[in-house]
Amino acid sequence: MHIDIIGDKVWIQYDGSSYPVAEALMEAGIPREDIVLGFHPENLRQHTGFAIS
Repeated sequence: MHIDIIGDKVWIQYDGSSYPVAEALMEAGIPREDIVLGFHPENLRQHTGFAIS
């Protein structure tokens, strides 16, 4: 996995784990709107329910 903190967002650049990292971050208290699924193209992020950028 590859995670960056850019500005006030947590960017998941790569997630090769068996349990989604985004789920673990939300369970740890990080709001969905502060998590960017960076491995999705920018034009698709609007459909994920997570932050766009």
